Amino acid sequence: KFNILDAILLKSVSCVTVVTQKPPVLSVRKGETATMDCNLGTGTNAAQWYKQIPGVSPQFVVSFYHGWSSPTYGSGFSAPKFTSTHQSTKNFCLIIKNMEEVDSAVYYCQTWDGSASSAVSQ
Repeated sequence: KFNILDAILLKSVSCVTVVTQKPPVLSVRKGETATMDCNLGTGTNAAQWYKQIPGVSPQFVVSFYHGWSSPTYGSGFSAPKFTSTHQSTKNFCLIIKNMEEVDSAVYYCQTWDGSASSAVSQ
């Protein structure tokens, strides 16, 4: 069922930031390095990465702002195993070195959409 309220709500979110992550699925062998890219669209110049294991709440991994010299980490995550870099103000990268089974999860990239005053993630 689609009504006028649905149409208004859809119209109100049509211009929000779209966060794009690549690759959508990444397979690496134990001991290898995993690299994930995130494009922030029109979001701010900062990316936060979260790790989620099915059935468990997401864990904050790392945050990196374009102007920072180094990232900030969540509890239990640190360099050199985890790091975030940027190629531009809108393109960020999560790097996980020496992959282990415990690192297997869904990783989300998040930014802040100032125009919508809300977080945007993929």
